[in-house]
Amino acid sequence: MSASLGGKSSALSHGGKGKVRKRDLEKLTTEVMQLREFLPRVLNGDLIEMLHKATELTNLNRLLKEHLVQEQEQLRQECLHLQSRLDAVQSDCQKEREEKLLLREQLWQSGAELQQQADFCSGLGSATCSLLWSCSASEDTVTHWLQGKLQSFLTVAGQTLESFVRSLDSEVKTQTEDHNSQEHQFVLALAGTITNIAAVTSGRNFLSSEAHILLDTLVKLLELMKPGVFPKLKVLMLMALYNVSISVKGLKYIIENPGLMPLIWTLLNDGDWEVCLHSLRLLQSVLLEEEVLLPLGSSLLDPDLQARVSQLTSSVKPSLRQAAQQTLEDLQFPTNVLHFSLHLLPPLVQFILNHLKPNLF
Repeated sequence: MSASLGGKSSALSHGGKGKVRKRDLEKLTTEVMQLREFLPRVLNGDLIEMLHKATELTNLNRLLKEHLVQEQEQLRQECLHLQSRLDAVQSDCQKEREEKLLLREQLWQSGAELQQQADFCSGLGSATCSLLWSCSASEDTVTHWLQGKLQSFLTVAGQTLESFVRSLDSEVKTQTEDHNSQEHQFVLALAGTITNIAAVTSGRNFLSSEAHILLDTLVKLLELMKPGVFPKLKVLMLMALYNVSISVKGLKYIIENPGLMPLIWTLLNDGDWEVCLHSLRLLQSVLLEEEVLLPLGSSLLDPDLQARVSQLTSSVKPSLRQAAQQTLEDLQFPTNVLHFSLHLLPPLVQFILNHLKPNLF
């Protein structure tokens, strides 16, 4: 086949004037036909299949490359979008941080202003209620108040006392109690005014008839206050209840409160001698009313109550020791009455009531 091709080249090179001889053309045609006949035998099916696979792989690689390019472009666009969002969020975060700092400063300023206003209101309330407390020592003043809006004052006073007592942190203030603080003086003046109103006959009768909510509030607040916490406030509230108890109507209402006797028992263990003293006085007032002995019989006969009162007879405080001795004797009397009769009690009650004197603070 090489020789034939060589002959063809020679014939083309040496032919006259560029013309191909017919013989050479026929020979070339024969060789082409031979190539067509023998080429499929040389190129077997596996080689053709490999060529097809190579072609397919080339096409697949081209498609994958195009797909990767598209994905890269899409990821680049998403990255740019996320970067844009990140920049926007960081900008918003910085603005919020600045706003937060500004709001914190404004809050601090508002808190300082609010504290100033609270201090002013406490000072004003303390001064005003101190004046009311002083004025309430006059019976004529209390009588005059009864002709005005005393009920509104008592309502506000009860709510203020309750709010103050419920805000106490007994674990802290038992150690750091400031008796001279304006807030403390404010509530003391409120309680003292109520005590002095109850010390006047007309005021005591008014409280017994028109201020049941206030009386219930006083009992409830005494229950809430922990031992040793604000004993002065406890004393004033106990004095107010004692003054009201001098009125038979007031005493009958007070003893209807199921928490009264447990409260007295708790306060007898308060630890402050003045609280114990005025708890004993309130207990004595209860013991002097004939009609309450039967309803309270079981609690009055409690040996633990008598044992606690007996312990107080050994107090180093003369007034507390004397009150405890008298109360112990009074407890023995209702014990005998409950076991035998009540025939001798009315004259005795009337005699003692005639000699009771209210607490004026």
